[in-house]
Amino acid sequence: MTHVLSLLVEDKPGLLTRVAGLFARRGFNIESLAVGASEIPGLSRITVVVDVEELPLEQVTKQLNKLVNVIKIVELDPVQTVEREHMLLKVRVDNTTRSQILEAATLFRARIVDVATDALVIEVTGDTAKVQALLRVLEPYGIKEIAQSGLLAIGRGSKSITERVFKN
Repeated sequence: MTHVLSLLVEDKPGLLTRVAGLFARRGFNIESLAVGASEIPGLSRITVVVDVEELPLEQVTKQLNKLVNVIKIVELDPVQTVEREHMLLKVRVDNTTRSQILEAATLFRARIVDVATDALVIEVTGDTAKVQALLRVLEPYGIKEIAQSGLLAIGRGSKSITERVFKN
């Protein structure tokens, strides 16, 4: 079963390695990992997607909570979460396929961010299904390169992971 964890952590060197190491020692493959600054200076948010059963995940979560620099861990409920991915695709084009690829990008609300005579770089943002669907549509034309972010996720509504930790 796929789980999305949101971790609020102190922005300290080596912490990401320790977090990933806890999953690796258990033999869990991290499907997606995204790290960035949070709304609180000195704290970062790590979004981890892992495919694992409930009980082993609970054990890893307990171990993560023991790390000094981990402030808060929340498993995000897919129904109550906004999830997005970001992908850059370099697609092979020629004079006969360029218009078809441009049309496909438009249908998926993707943007052309670089144009060359033999390739287009396309940027797409959306839920995992949308990003993968665009990829499937463009594969027959020849994908030259892909750069993809990890899944970004945040809870819906006005509550935040930080307000439960730091009272304003």
